[in-house]
Amino acid sequence: MTTSSPNVIPYARQWLDEDDVAAICEVLRSAWMTTGPKVAEFERALADWVGAKEAVALSSGTAAVHAALYALGIGPGDEVIAPAMTFVATTNAIVFQGGIPVFADVTPGSLLLDPGKIEALITPRTRALIAVDYTGHPCDYDALRDIAQRHGLALVADACHALGGQYKGRHVGTLADVNIFSFHPAKHLCTGEGGMVTTQNPEYAERMRRFRNHGIATDFRQRAEQGTWYYEMVDLGYNYRLTDLQCALGISQLRKLPQWLRRRREIARRYDDSFRGLPEISPLTVSPEVSHAYHLYVILLNLDRGQLDRGRVYKALRDEGIGVNVHYIPVHLHPFYRQRFGTGPGLCPVAEAAYERMLTVPLFPAMTEEEIDRVQAAITHVVQLHHRSEAAAS
Repeated sequence: MTTSSPNVIPYARQWLDEDDVAAICEVLRSAWMTTGPKVAEFERALADWVGAKEAVALSSGTAAVHAALYALGIGPGDEVIAPAMTFVATTNAIVFQGGIPVFADVTPGSLLLDPGKIEALITPRTRALIAVDYTGHPCDYDALRDIAQRHGLALVADACHALGGQYKGRHVGTLADVNIFSFHPAKHLCTGEGGMVTTQNPEYAERMRRFRNHGIATDFRQRAEQGTWYYEMVDLGYNYRLTDLQCALGISQLRKLPQWLRRRREIARRYDDSFRGLPEISPLTVSPEVSHAYHLYVILLNLDRGQLDRGRVYKALRDEGIGVNVHYIPVHLHPFYRQRFGTGPGLCPVAEAAYERMLTVPLFPAMTEEEIDRVQAAITHVVQLHHRSEAAAS
């Protein structure tokens, strides 16, 4: 992530060092730029890190969701339940496969998929549940697994926010049938663009490897090793390959992930301590059963206190160089989904109400102490100033 002004603290930013540059240069001097040895090396490293049997690298987190749903056999007319509070890529992948997204509401404190809202949405056409580990907080996978098993559904973890998180001592990446990660620059590790699916199922992994390579049963490196030119396209796939350049960067970044996770959690604790005494805002809740990965730090403005206005608070913070953002507009409120699937306001009231109150606060491992202090001071100043001014006006 970049920003147009050096004085603006963005909500997220990648961290690259000379080790990363050296890793890329090594590939540039090698014989393989794509479908080479670094792809399998990155896949094995990530699988080992989370404790999964298989990992499949793809060109983006979106491609990873798409490949995962393909591997599960999601097709035209199949319904897939997903939370309204997520990025559009989660449910777009359902549509790519001809499926029908069914939006479930979230819990008020964490904004995670609410297990209590799922069973009323299940029909004979329901094939899968997608859990989204929003902000880096793992979902209640025991409850979701129980629902999935009782109804014969596949369980998908969109863990693009949660690399390094844990649920009841179990690593994110092993909690669902297929588990999806993103390596966008805003995420925990960066390959420019990129994604990964982890699974314990070798058959799913094989399907996804074909899918990322046009549906062809072998890749160029495999054919070179076999001394053959012959290949067969056995299904309709996409060019969703991740290059060796990107995988080399991912391998280098993965080595630094533990220290980056510690730093993310440290910054989050600083924010918790700072904002605890501000009645104007509420951070999201964190379950004691999880280890939070803190991709995002989201606060909710208490709009009933002095009639705080989210738009004015957002602008005031941006004017002070604090690159706050909003994650996310509930997916079912986007024009495409309204027009295609007839969704709209009132479908997921908890997600809709939270959207009106939320702000994403800058959090990334490279933040300096001065930047953390600036964020805390600006938020405190702005929300209290607007609280007083609105209260006086009323």
